[in-house]
Amino acid sequence: MVNIGLLGCGRIGQVHAGSIASLRSARLVAVADAFPDPAEALAAQRGAEVRSADAILTSTDIDAVIIGTPTDTHYDLIHTAAQNGKAIFCEKPVDMSADRIRDCMKAVSEAGVAFLTAFNRRFDPNFANVQNRIAGGEIGDVEIVTILSRDPSPPPVSYIKSSGGIFRDMMIHDLDMARFLLGEEPVQVYAVGSALVDPEIGKAGDVDTAAVTLTTASGKICQISNSRRASYGYDQRLEVHGSQGMLRAANMLDNTVEMAGPKGFQAAPAKHFFLERYEAAYLAEMRHFVECLEAGRTPSPSIEDGLRAQLLADAATLSYSSGKPVSV
Repeated sequence: MVNIGLLGCGRIGQVHAGSIASLRSARLVAVADAFPDPAEALAAQRGAEVRSADAILTSTDIDAVIIGTPTDTHYDLIHTAAQNGKAIFCEKPVDMSADRIRDCMKAVSEAGVAFLTAFNRRFDPNFANVQNRIAGGEIGDVEIVTILSRDPSPPPVSYIKSSGGIFRDMMIHDLDMARFLLGEEPVQVYAVGSALVDPEIGKAGDVDTAAVTLTTASGKICQISNSRRASYGYDQRLEVHGSQGMLRAANMLDNTVEMAGPKGFQAAPAKHFFLERYEAAYLAEMRHFVECLEAGRTPSPSIEDGLRAQLLADAATLSYSSGKPVSV
């Protein structure tokens, strides 16, 4: 049994608590939050205790911690968890600063604790299927990857102002997915962007519509398209073209019923929210983390994967601001 402490009882913390409850070999021992009400509500729902973050990080009855708190708290929490020998499950991004992520990597390495960066999309059954079939040689050598990621609507401008920008906040998932599917590190990044959805986002110094081209040393290409608006639901698709074929993962719809009539074929809309779209991925991600701890295996994606995605996001941000390709 892996005993887990949860730091952060907001939306994502509640998702992770639900995943733990579905696993026979894991138990949520305690939760902590900066605000007492969500902590008490979640603890009562899941049969856990409410403790302070420090108490969870130093408790001898807790083996691992989930860090689902705001990004600017991750650095200190990771260091304290590592010093106390806790395995760490950390939401993305690990930190907004690549140098601070490197500091965290050093702390984790010196402590010898397990660390998983929560890029949940790697665990989506369809995306994972595509990656497994690429690894199996089904489409030969990968030549071009296309990733489309569009949210139903933008977050509040107050969030945008502290998010680090679309490349670090939203596209970082797609940048990690690019690495996951290309099988080779990008060496050049070129980004463009516009504020087409909400002018206030532009006034806040960010964009809501963006595209990035990644190129690897051997010439493989990845194209990523992001928008903070999609009138038809949460749009999450990808396609991988190789020397011997193509693999494609389509959107997850509310249902699979299709109607045909004089005006053509009609299908259900895409899942409307990321929690619904990636429900299976969140559970698979937590199961992987717990199984790795039980078996003494190294979880993946690692903290280094978190760093590499952040470096790509930083490069995309610089490319957008400079209007020039950026080497990584």
